[in-house]
Amino acid sequence: MNPVSIAQSQRNAMHGTNKLTIGLFGANCSSGRAVTLVPERWSGDMADCMKLVGLADEAGIDFMLPIGRWKGYGGDTDYQGATYETITWACGLLAVSKRISVFGTVHAPLFNPIIAAKMMMTADHIGKGRFGLNIVCGWNEDEFDMFGVKPGDHERRYEFAQEWWDAIQLAWSDKENFDYTGQHLQLKGIRAKPKPYGGSRPVVMNAGASPNGRAFAIRNCDAFFTRADRDSLDETKSRVANVKAQARELGREMDVYTVGVVTCRPTTKEAQDYYRHTVIDNADWNAVDGILRKKNLSIETVGETEFWRHRRHYANGMGGYPLVGDPDQIAGELADLSHAGLRGIAVSFVNYLDELPYFVQEVIPRLQKLGLRA
Repeated sequence: MNPVSIAQSQRNAMHGTNKLTIGLFGANCSSGRAVTLVPERWSGDMADCMKLVGLADEAGIDFMLPIGRWKGYGGDTDYQGATYETITWACGLLAVSKRISVFGTVHAPLFNPIIAAKMMMTADHIGKGRFGLNIVCGWNEDEFDMFGVKPGDHERRYEFAQEWWDAIQLAWSDKENFDYTGQHLQLKGIRAKPKPYGGSRPVVMNAGASPNGRAFAIRNCDAFFTRADRDSLDETKSRVANVKAQARELGREMDVYTVGVVTCRPTTKEAQDYYRHTVIDNADWNAVDGILRKKNLSIETVGETEFWRHRRHYANGMGGYPLVGDPDQIAGELADLSHAGLRGIAVSFVNYLDELPYFVQEVIPRLQKLGLRA
């Protein structure tokens, strides 16, 4: 079932040679990552996702990364209220594409590890080695309530996630008919076939923000998502260097990624005007406030100045790095992020299908001239 051999380094590079890897983030959710009322906001339906993966695959976009969401945030748009489960979503996209990598974003506490291992191998064989895993532990308590699961505190969540990931790696190994006994998991007589396509496992990402989450990622993952600082390139460079240094202390090499929100138009004014129109003038503020309540962020808990900063932050694509401007500006900022040490970026648009063609036509060639894209 494995007619070819795929090196782990090839998987980690998303099967390409681009110095700056570019992906699309959040297309499996209604509204994507734009908390906006504008009527052209992303539908998130499967027909549009299928069109998008075809366009992205043809254009050389490296990966598609979904959001693991089970319940929307409400508001006037029921923000992210309609979402696709991500492993089965990846199966569909991988079946109709040729080059692009597609991730599943998997909540470890909600998936039995042996079932998850089997589902992910199904996706991996459909895509001939192009499936990737984004491990998440979750933070939305009301989502866990739907499953009758108690995630516990951060330390317990990542203790469980470590056992979950250890069990999956064993299921993907050459072992057969083995037991796994941990504090949280007791599994008997495990047998899991087929094994990963091409003899190497899927590339693994994580974006844990807490100290426990960060430590988990550095121990286990190939790529770590961190926040790029809009005001200080030196601060971004420092964050990236720190993650890489911690990984090297464990004898590992790790790529560092970030997330961005793109508003690219022929002129700076057009881009700024549309950004203001969608993110400020027509933000779904009721949804934003729902997100803040879930995170216990209020004037009473964090103070007035910090509260309003968070409110603007979440209105901007759930906090992604804002890339707003003409093609030269966007390419220049992406180049700066690359020079700060970032291996890649997962971006979102108000409407992926409407806006990606212009980004591909105007920004990608500029990145090629800068030596960042093959």
